[in-house]
Amino acid sequence: MKRKFWTPRVKAIVVAAVVLALLVTIASAVITGTPFLANAVQTVLSPLRSAVAAIGRQAERYYNYLFAYESLQAENEQLKKELLDIQESVRTAETYQRENEHLRQLLGLSEEHEDYKYVSAYIISWNSSNYKLEFTIAKGETAGLAAGMCAVTGNGQVVGLITEVGANWATVTTILDSSLEISASIASSGYTGVVQGTYLADGTSVLRMNYLPTEAVLKNNDQVVTTGSTLYPRGLLLGYLTDVDLDETGVAKYATLEPSCEIGQLEQIFIITEYQNG
Repeated sequence: MKRKFWTPRVKAIVVAAVVLALLVTIASAVITGTPFLANAVQTVLSPLRSAVAAIGRQAERYYNYLFAYESLQAENEQLKKELLDIQESVRTAETYQRENEHLRQLLGLSEEHEDYKYVSAYIISWNSSNYKLEFTIAKGETAGLAAGMCAVTGNGQVVGLITEVGANWATVTTILDSSLEISASIASSGYTGVVQGTYLADGTSVLRMNYLPTEAVLKNNDQVVTTGSTLYPRGLLLGYLTDVDLDETGVAKYATLEPSCEIGQLEQIFIITEYQNG
């Protein structure tokens, strides 16, 4: 808020200075030509002149303070405006960056899978509990979506499956949930198995590839991809091998996988509405 110069304090200082100045002037006029009287009055008025000068200096300092305050206030307001402009520019740049990334992903998905038809959708909420991992997207039946359609990233990494759909929304259950079973193979060797989410004692979930033959030679970081079905197109990346062991029966192996994408960090996905597995 802008401060006023003519405050009661300033007015009092100015009035006192004017009164003292007038008294000094009148007294000087009265005693002109009378040395004795002049000396006497000078003795009396000398402190008054000093007081007038002090009041003047104080008034000048106060004025300078107010001038500096108003200048700083104006500079502060200008800096605030410039900061808001910079923040708006940053937000605009981030929006353009997200849109460009979205377009790059669309282009990559289209070039690699020309037979796909898909719908892009943003994630609007996560619905997670200890034994369920799913999210809701802002597209539904009106956009051509239906239960059983596969959700992927722009790079063709499997995210999950639509399990419930409304007019303008749909629920996607992720591959980390144990309710989904996906036929898969190891890209480098062709060994097949079933990928399923498995819950650990601490409530977290990992991917596990079950029913691998005991003679299978497996290596860490081997890619695991979909074999193709009525739900999942062929050759989509599920994850990477991180560990191998015998299952509970002792007659088959299983492998632990690291998901191919950070599912919990996703903001946007693509729903494949049509594809060919030929």
